Amino acid sequence: MNQPTPKYRGQCDCGSIQYQFTDLPFDADYCHCRQCQRTTGSVVSVWMDFKVGQVQWLTASPKEYASSEFIRRGFCEQCGCSVSYRHLQHPDYITLSIATLDDPGLIEPKYHIYTSSQPSWLQIDDNCPKHRYQRNGEYD
Repeated sequence: MNQPTPKYRGQCDCGSIQYQFTDLPFDADYCHCRQCQRTTGSVVSVWMDFKVGQVQWLTASPKEYASSEFIRRGFCEQCGCSVSYRHLQHPDYITLSIATLDDPGLIEPKYHIYTSSQPSWLQIDDNCPKHRYQRNGEYD
């Protein structure tokens, strides 16, 4: 007998944007960059990466704006929740906020990026690799 594939779900704060996926993300990270800090209102964001076809929007998809030449950040028009991140030079991929999952404990980030933007008062006490910045797709 085949077991049904589990579905993982998430949503924005007000529920206007809801999504699901069946396959786990291929990557997940903590981001400390200034853009993420400003758009989420937090000193660190947690993101999970998917192929576009892995994610199914159950209601409206996020409204997007250009935060830079190649970056599109998605948010809910109703509650302002930061939901997604897309890089136009990588159109087959989408990044979603782990914090929007119904159970954010299901996905564990694997590493930290842009720790050069991390506030001095934030102490990271985990065993994940820490990268100060990203340059040309490569981490330090």
